[in-house]
Amino acid sequence: MSEAVNVTWTGNMAFEAEVNDFKIKLDAVEKVGGQNGGPRPKPLTLVSLGGCTGMDVISILGKMRVVPDYFNVEVSAEMTDEHPRYYNVINIRYIFRGKDLPLEKLEKAVNLSQERYCGVSEMLRHAAKIKHEIVIEE
Repeated sequence: MSEAVNVTWTGNMAFEAEVNDFKIKLDAVEKVGGQNGGPRPKPLTLVSLGGCTGMDVISILGKMRVVPDYFNVEVSAEMTDEHPRYYNVINIRYIFRGKDLPLEKLEKAVNLSQERYCGVSEMLRHAAKIKHEIVIEE
């Protein structure tokens, strides 16, 4: 199985990516020649991680018959100082809201995602330390 995307230069520092028949505009900030017309590529890595693990967790919880009222995945990262700059520490916060959410099932779903199912986590784990926490809000 393979996947491919197209990333086409559209002028200055802007590119348009085609991913699964969807278009995403990428750009740089003005100080480096861009027009700030879209996200930078590196943070999209964090979006991919949040989406991958979030989808895993919701799927696993659904099989456990646990449906939160609200679920959010916050992903933040620390970057190296030297070039090539990359994320060397990634923090994931799984934020849940709902009535009587069983912590042990939330933990199991998150751990299964991180240890077994999320391919983005697996790829990034080779370059960065990935830490996570579970937050249940009232």
